[in-house]
Amino acid sequence: MLRPKLLFTSLAALALGACAPQDRQAATSAALAKGVILPGYARWADADRQLAASALAFCEGREDLTQARADLLAAQQAWAALQPLLVGPLAEGNRAWSVQFWPDKKNLVGRQVEQLLASGTPIDLDSLAKASVVIQGLSAYEYILYDSQPEVANSARKARYCPLLMAVGQRQQALAAEILASWNEHGGMLMQLSEFPNERYADAHEAIADLLRAQVTALDTLKKKLGAPMGRFSNGIPQPYQAEAWRSDASLASLRASLSAANRLWRGADGQGIKALLGKNHHDLAGRVDAAYTAALGQLQGEQGLAQLLASTEGQARLNVLYDSLNIVHRLHEGELARALGIQLGFNANDGD
Repeated sequence: MLRPKLLFTSLAALALGACAPQDRQAATSAALAKGVILPGYARWADADRQLAASALAFCEGREDLTQARADLLAAQQAWAALQPLLVGPLAEGNRAWSVQFWPDKKNLVGRQVEQLLASGTPIDLDSLAKASVVIQGLSAYEYILYDSQPEVANSARKARYCPLLMAVGQRQQALAAEILASWNEHGGMLMQLSEFPNERYADAHEAIADLLRAQVTALDTLKKKLGAPMGRFSNGIPQPYQAEAWRSDASLASLRASLSAANRLWRGADGQGIKALLGKNHHDLAGRVDAAYTAALGQLQGEQGLAQLLASTEGQARLNVLYDSLNIVHRLHEGELARALGIQLGFNANDGD
């Protein structure tokens, strides 16, 4: 029979052992919120602040087209890097649609931009916020800088497109600032991912599950963003105009930004990522996820864009290897990693597409 002191010690040890996984998950959730997710939202807000300034400078003749396009590409990549981090306010209320409209199977972006401009409706930030989400975001901005022939723009042509360009820049700046502020406010997402229980999460396990679901949805979306232009869903016939950013040919750069962000969430800014939640008995799984990320990111090195790769048999073969490597990363997260963490994923935002 255990003595009272020894019994107390044994019960205390059992209690500590029982809460240790939850404590570990709480620490990981907080570390990811502070070290990975919040900085991603801050970079997005910074890029959109620059985008708004860039639109104004371009339209006033203080910035050339090359720089204006470079600022758009920076905003596109900052947005792409948020895809695996979409938890909280930005993932709700269809807000993400007002940042980027994809897939655009019927060229709604181009058609609605031209319809709005032809209507003669005065365009400013307030009127744009009430307009269709199709023309509020980066897809419309990209259309103006790449499809409206701005390289030969005269004053009359600039006068036609610039009000919308500036309004989109202002809209994106305002939205990003609003979301970032909501993360930092008392009771916002930063606190909700750090202190449990709260109104969103009963415990840290729910928070980790939410982060993993965002990862799985983002990885599945990356496969769709690559597979659609490759022709994976159209009997093998390439559909280059179904790419995410086909006008600027930034599709692979955006994909790389998204995958890199997913990898940061997996590893953590200081090694305290989702990977750290796997015990020693899952050492092999952790190694395979590491290797899958390395392989997929390795396939995204190179200077060729998606359009150039789609145009040749050799390029298409490279894209197939990339797609297969993305599929491995996705399946590992969706299957073995979710089981190892005791998480039931359920449906994701892409189910039914």
